[in-house]
Amino acid sequence: MDKVIKSEEEWKKQLTEEQYYITRQKGTERAFTGKYHDNKKEGVYQCVACGLDLFNSESKFDSRTGWPSYWQPVSEANVATEEDSSLFMSRTEVLCARCDSHLGHVFPDGPKPTGLRYCINSGALDFKEKQTGQKK
Repeated sequence: MDKVIKSEEEWKKQLTEEQYYITRQKGTERAFTGKYHDNKKEGVYQCVACGLDLFNSESKFDSRTGWPSYWQPVSEANVATEEDSSLFMSRTEVLCARCDSHLGHVFPDGPKPTGLRYCINSGALDFKEKQTGQKK
């Protein structure tokens, strides 16, 4: 997978202020305010910065945390993790593997089969709804 590398100015031109804050400055949206926390449509969640497929709706679950939560990514190769010791706690940060955008964090308190909870900011995601039926 080819890395997407851009200057901060290029990211600022491409992303909204909130998207930039979340993906480039490791920000977090307030709980229950993101556009995808309660989305129940079928489809795929992509990185807002580079379009990489990150999570399928099949792995989304209601964690009651106020952020979209998933028990697994589309592919382990599409997400990267690193230790985050900010805010006086130890967490595992989740990043887009292609553009290094901050997505959220992963915790070991999710449902089976993985036991993981990828807690992701809506502002780091785009959603592509699954198309049903055939075009004529």
